[in-house]
Amino acid sequence: MNFHTKLAPMNGLNKYRQRFLDDWYNIDGKAFFFVLCLLYFSAFLIKRMFIIDSIAAFEILQDRGEMWIMDVFFGLQYLSVPIFIAWKFTLTSFLLWVGCFLFGYRVTYAQLWKMVMIMELVFIIPELLKVVWFTVFETDPTYHDFVAYYPLSLINFFNYESLDAMWLYPLKALNLFEILYWGMLVAGIYWLSNKKLKISIFITLSSYVLFFFLWLIYYVIVYK
Repeated sequence: MNFHTKLAPMNGLNKYRQRFLDDWYNIDGKAFFFVLCLLYFSAFLIKRMFIIDSIAAFEILQDRGEMWIMDVFFGLQYLSVPIFIAWKFTLTSFLLWVGCFLFGYRVTYAQLWKMVMIMELVFIIPELLKVVWFTVFETDPTYHDFVAYYPLSLINFFNYESLDAMWLYPLKALNLFEILYWGMLVAGIYWLSNKKLKISIFITLSSYVLFFFLWLIYYVIVYK
């Protein structure tokens, strides 16, 4: 009796997981990638219109007719979005795939790529929070204020003007959304593999998270 009682919830969970995987495979990856790019484009455009264009230094460039230089720069930024996020998804998925392979987890590269792409949505939130911060609270920023700020990151505990420039990126990269992303990767691997949660944590820590910290260390060393 107890065996059947325990077995029934497990069967229900497996059915729910299978339904989830069926829906997962039905997601149009190309369409979702396109929507994700549009979200980033929209976030950049809003920041440009409501924050950057109102910064005094850029108003001076506009009056001098020299703003076209920055227009070219921001245009290249928009064009780089699909390339950058596609490269990020490819590298992250490969790291996780290697981790799964080493631990004997049968998760395909395509599954991981789609998982990583969908979970990228978490990084849209700080882009929107940045807009809110500079349109509601910090209404007269300099361009350096704008560049140095990242919501809920370690950089907010320091005076960026007194820091060596090599620490700005690492301190911004270490933020609450990045940690939340790690947890989402763990949950994704656990759900896709249908294996132990503990091993999913090890896979994420020994692949993506390890590479993330190695990249930050490399950045600091090279910046010197």
